[in-house]
Amino acid sequence: MYDINAINLPKNHPRLKSLLIRDKLVAGFKNGLVVQQGLMAHGRGEAFDYLLGEKSMKYAKLAIKTAAAVLFLAKLPIISVNGNIAALCPREIVELSNITNTKIEVNLFYHNEKRKQAIANNLKKHGAKEILGMKIESHKHIKGLESSRKVVDKDGIYKADVVLVPLEDGDRCIKLKQLGKTIITFDLNPFSRTSQTADITIIDNVVRGIIELIRISKKISNKDDKYLRKIVNDFDNKKNIALSILQINNNLLKNIINYE
Repeated sequence: MYDINAINLPKNHPRLKSLLIRDKLVAGFKNGLVVQQGLMAHGRGEAFDYLLGEKSMKYAKLAIKTAAAVLFLAKLPIISVNGNIAALCPREIVELSNITNTKIEVNLFYHNEKRKQAIANNLKKHGAKEILGMKIESHKHIKGLESSRKVVDKDGIYKADVVLVPLEDGDRCIKLKQLGKTIITFDLNPFSRTSQTADITIIDNVVRGIIELIRISKKISNKDDKYLRKIVNDFDNKKNIALSILQINNNLLKNIINYE
């Protein structure tokens, strides 16, 4: 078992948080949660985080607040978990699940039963009681989806009205939307198919963003449906995505000006 606590990182390193996230993924890879492709996917996201300024902006917090409202309004919300999420924030996933009464389902692009079980075990280690997607007799297929993510739980993603899909791939996001589901996603790339397709796109690092999602969920947990629906109705996902692109543009221009 690879122990992240044994890693000796300088506490005064200017990018300590980023290094810790990387090492969590390395630990997840060595412990059978994360695939090699997941490490590369994280690197792509981290590049966008640089461009966005590596902090949670107002547009991200607005999307997070809307996501919390949608989860509370949902009849059957589901959190879809892959290897990267299980390695990066298993405790937070379980806490969010408990606060919003949202079920957890393991769903993988690079499917492997051993890895699937390792992910479920890690979630249970951090307090999860029920993990969907594990029983073959509960499997249903999403028609028109070719990847392994077509296999979902009949009592989970298949039946859900709201699906939180952190670190998503675009194909499944599109299919879930076609099935009439409301999709919430974390995606640092505002240009991705997932970002452009989802109903609520949280353009933020999932490790930062999920902590904020937990905080705001606690804050609005006792609000009535009228209050929650107003949050949802006032939200404009396309505008939010546009604001993130403007943020990237402004950061790039600022660096060009400083260079000149």
